[in-house]
Amino acid sequence: MQHLHIISFDIPYPANYGGAIDVFYRIKALKETNVKITLHCFYKDSFEPQPILESLCEKVYFYKRNTTISNQLHKLPYAVYGRKNEDLINNLLKDDFPILFEGLVCCFYLDDKRLQNRIKLFRPCNIEHNYYWELAKATKILKEKIYFALEAHKLKKYEAVITHTDYILALSHNDEAYFCKTYPNNNVIFLPCSHQNDSILSIVGKSDYILYHGNLAVAENEFAATYLCKEVFSKLPDIKCVIAGRNPSHHLIHIIQQYPNIELISNPIQFEMDKLISNAQINLLLTFQNTGLKLKLLNTLFAGRHVIANTDMAAGSNLEDLCHIANDSKSQIALCKQLITNPFTATDIEKRKSVLLPQFSNSEQAKIIKNLITTK
Repeated sequence: MQHLHIISFDIPYPANYGGAIDVFYRIKALKETNVKITLHCFYKDSFEPQPILESLCEKVYFYKRNTTISNQLHKLPYAVYGRKNEDLINNLLKDDFPILFEGLVCCFYLDDKRLQNRIKLFRPCNIEHNYYWELAKATKILKEKIYFALEAHKLKKYEAVITHTDYILALSHNDEAYFCKTYPNNNVIFLPCSHQNDSILSIVGKSDYILYHGNLAVAENEFAATYLCKEVFSKLPDIKCVIAGRNPSHHLIHIIQQYPNIELISNPIQFEMDKLISNAQINLLLTFQNTGLKLKLLNTLFAGRHVIANTDMAAGSNLEDLCHIANDSKSQIALCKQLITNPFTATDIEKRKSVLLPQFSNSEQAKIIKNLITTK
């Protein structure tokens, strides 16, 4: 039986946002593939032991991040330096098992000479410096804008640390191309996001509403939701439109309240969110950041009916053929009017199966990782 250390940037349960979902369901699939896991988790303020993680892993360690403000003056990225922890390196040195680093922010010990003979895998959440630049552009708060911009600069310089890994597990084809070009001497492998669905759960038939969902506390998602309210949903007064997600701002709530056909569902529990996605006639997925593979797209294709997405949402996924692509409000409105009455059929489901399985299944990703740590 194979053993693997996984260093996670956060505690991956509850799996209630993209990064945590990816890590949690990868752990679950690896467990089902008979890989024994020692999990190392960072947390910011406090944590509660998670029995489900204990049941999936041989051992779970928790490390408190160093969030001292003065760390922002260090030459290393704040998110990286704050995850330096002597207990972590000491625990890694207790054996010689392979190590999976989840995200660039977890890579402080990647180039440590004491680990030079270990099999090391790096899973980039995305191209971090690009992601932070986009965050800097999206936020309107000056202090945050300065922090994100400075962090992006540091992350771009720091990224070269990944030359010390054996395998880079890119989550999109765009990221795969970037890492292949930037680090030609490294082994780069496409490994899609892990997610909560092991099979296609989409329901045939139709319903009467359009859904946009996401973590509404994230500036990118609030921007998308605001755009949809003003430019798309408000132009569909006879169609019920739903916006669902975590922690919407007062600003977004005020905008939604102006339109009687738009309903806001704040902080739905996971079961409720799954039901909303599954029952929607149309899942409208937009992003204005071309970073990584959007896990919500993958999950919605496994569980929902018709999907309208813009090019940035589908970028690097090779899943465009399963979506209706629309990049401006006029075409988005037209597609909504067309698809709201079109039943989702068994033929549509078979098409998804032919594209998504087995490549985008969790079990397939786990087999790839197991093979990498077995054959080197």
